[in-house]
Amino acid sequence: MVDATKTKKVVSSSNTRKKTVSRSRYSKAEIYEIFAAFEKDNPEPEGELNHSNEFTLLVAVVLSAQATDAGVNKATKHLFQIADTPEKMVALGEDKIREEIRTIGLYKNKAKNTFLLSKILIEQHGGQVPQTREELEALPGVGRKTANVVLNIAFGQPTIAVDTHLFRIANRVGLAPGKTPLDVELKLEKVIPPEFMQHAHHWLILHGRYICKARKPACDRCIIYDLCKSKEKILKGTD
Repeated sequence: MVDATKTKKVVSSSNTRKKTVSRSRYSKAEIYEIFAAFEKDNPEPEGELNHSNEFTLLVAVVLSAQATDAGVNKATKHLFQIADTPEKMVALGEDKIREEIRTIGLYKNKAKNTFLLSKILIEQHGGQVPQTREELEALPGVGRKTANVVLNIAFGQPTIAVDTHLFRIANRVGLAPGKTPLDVELKLEKVIPPEFMQHAHHWLILHGRYICKARKPACDRCIIYDLCKSKEKILKGTD
């Protein structure tokens, strides 16, 4: 027979632990210091996907799913020279698009999505990339992260695009712990000071890509080292 009192205590302890884990480890002042440091180091961060307009940005982000930015840039170098508008992309055709991007993962499905979203942009949006998340997410191959990237870079909206790097950073350092990308996104929106929102996801993504890397974080080069509360933090001067 199970002791109800003991069960109640265990559940209570578990719930408390979950609540503690879900909160940011930092005070408002500390979070401000973190983003002030990012801003001082890199006042105008930029995404690393090459593009020439809103449409090529949208396509590049769609193609970047499960692929590196460098790989996408290589695949789109010629593609964007011959098809930098929805009209030109549709005229190119799905088969030709497929040939142009065959070096990146899932290229067949991505070619189909690129062709279809181009058609929809022409038929439903006058050839223009829409400026709302709902309209963007209705396009083939476009999820919340892609929509947020486009809204942020193309239209200057203060959105948070949570990729694998940002998701790792938010949980590792305890800035905005969450079980899902959406959970992390919503928590970051609550804790990041408004004046840093526009560039916040760029700073975090770049930090995760080049400094706080998955396998071995480069703590010796970290500009927020003194503020960091990660349990994986490597003491300076050690291997």
